[in-house]
Amino acid sequence: MLTKGELDRVTVVLVAARNPLNIGAAARAMSNFGFLRLCVVNRYEVAFREARSAVGAPELLQNAEECASVAEAIGDCSLVVGTTAVGSRQVEHPVHRLEAGAQLISEHAAGGGRTALLFGSEKRGLSNDDLSYCQWLMRIPTRAEHISMNLGQAVAVCLYELIRSEGSSVVAGALAQATTVELERLEGALLGALHASGYIKPGTEAATEEKARRLIRRMQLDSADAEIWTGMLAKMQLKPRRKS
Repeated sequence: MLTKGELDRVTVVLVAARNPLNIGAAARAMSNFGFLRLCVVNRYEVAFREARSAVGAPELLQNAEECASVAEAIGDCSLVVGTTAVGSRQVEHPVHRLEAGAQLISEHAAGGGRTALLFGSEKRGLSNDDLSYCQWLMRIPTRAEHISMNLGQAVAVCLYELIRSEGSSVVAGALAQATTVELERLEGALLGALHASGYIKPGTEAATEEKARRLIRRMQLDSADAEIWTGMLAKMQLKPRRKS
């Protein structure tokens, strides 16, 4: 069972949810299991704070943070996990079943790290751009004939599995994982170096940025290593000395 401090290190992030009742149902599930950090990332005007489906959790909804982007929502997190049904979708991340993913998140929280658990819109789930911010993905093992779940139900199932997990395998003295802010600085340095070298061709900027973001998060860097890489890449962009 996660402690109160460990529960507080997990943020549920709802990305582009359009139905206030679904947001309310997610908040109710969070309150049931003791997760109180909710962030809503919306491109739409959604009045969700008074959702009647948030039975027993009105305060949680009132305290929910609203962010304009995924990057803003996950800034203080060193682990970002996306949820997906996968299906026929081609993904470029490691994908863990719910029970294995919950164990990893539990261990991360027990080690003092913050986690953002991302859920996508009711209709399309998380976009490829949303997924590019994730280190890995987690899926609920539903039957192939009916893989999608209601948003509130998916949140409830994931959080229930999380509170059942134990974080006992954390190694004492483990290095702190790089936060999203630190990884974004590294991403900026890498993209700057790629632009300076001519690697990025006109018209490929968005695709290259997404690929770079995924690559950096798959590296699982700790905070110190991320700073070293950022410094090296920034140094590479300085004006080179003329050849003799």
